[in-house]
Amino acid sequence: MSRADSSPSRRAFIGATGAVAAAGLTSGCESPAPTPGQHSSPASTPQASASTTQVSPTGRHQAGITLPQPAQPNLLAVVADLGDAVAVGPLLAELGQAVRTLTAGTDPRLLGLAPGDLTVTIGVGPRLVRRADPALPGAADLPRFSREQIAPHARGGDLLIQICASDPLLLPVVAAALVQQAGHRIRERWRQSARRGPNVAVDKDVSAPRNLLGFIDGIVGPRTTAEHQRHLWLAGPAPVAGGTIAVVRRMELDLPRFAALSVADQEAVFGRRRATGVPLSGGTAAGDPNLGAKTPDGRYLVPADAHIRRANPNVVGVGLMLRRSYSTDEPTPGLLFISFQNDIRTFTRTLARMDDSDALLRFTTTTASATFLILPGFDQQHPLGAKTFH
Repeated sequence: MSRADSSPSRRAFIGATGAVAAAGLTSGCESPAPTPGQHSSPASTPQASASTTQVSPTGRHQAGITLPQPAQPNLLAVVADLGDAVAVGPLLAELGQAVRTLTAGTDPRLLGLAPGDLTVTIGVGPRLVRRADPALPGAADLPRFSREQIAPHARGGDLLIQICASDPLLLPVVAAALVQQAGHRIRERWRQSARRGPNVAVDKDVSAPRNLLGFIDGIVGPRTTAEHQRHLWLAGPAPVAGGTIAVVRRMELDLPRFAALSVADQEAVFGRRRATGVPLSGGTAAGDPNLGAKTPDGRYLVPADAHIRRANPNVVGVGLMLRRSYSTDEPTPGLLFISFQNDIRTFTRTLARMDDSDALLRFTTTTASATFLILPGFDQQHPLGAKTFH
């Protein structure tokens, strides 16, 4: 898990190509499986080493959030600041144009690599949102939480560039092209490369990857188009319609201490069976846990501090979050948690309740944290960021 890097680095490249386990942690979510009924049992979904199916970067929403599905196995996130005198609108328009040429395979800075399923997702931090309009969603900074050891350079940021692809070679090359496009107008804070494993089917229309702790994670979340509209995409105001709010947090995981637990104790931390994802209260992996179910002697089947109880959206009283989290392995095992939601309170209220007594957080230390307004989609006639930064 890299600390701040001021330029594209060998460590970022190695991190992008290193093999790590699937990602996931807190109560976020995963989109539906690609084809209902495709899997008959909770088995891993085979993935090609590098998909050749291109993903359009244009449209109402940016790519790299709900598309493609399943999410690509490799990710590189770059967080940077803008100079105070930088014109935000022109910079975003240039980056959007570069994204179009890179994903189309026509940009010479790809160095002959095929773009495949490359996606680039761009967001702006609260400082820039407030510059556009302090009343817009995305203008609020994240509060501080417990179990954080975050250096000043790793908290916040003006610009997020999320790069995903099946081909790990693309990540540092595309990052270098976009950083070069921005030039002296940005100053990089930190970057993190990560991977995720194949999805596991838990129902006919639900799948999710295993996390680095061995559990199927990300089962709960918006699955249908209607749920995406309700919980994921910003309906307005006009400058942000079609966008969403991202939370990005880098965590270290105490794998040795978790691995030392018995399987039963590990399952008590999550509130789910490790092999199947089924809640300890019974039922199906994709179904709601019965949080009131008790043993004959009066103990909750899902412990009071279990993750699925503490982070349950119905208990917290918030909407659903869509997550594209990835695992890291440098310098220690960890997680790059990325969630998307149309209300920042979905995340902050959930984590505030987890902060109180979630057993899972005892094995995590957050080392970077930021939130970004993921800009609405764009096309050739409507440049990236044009609706927000005139």
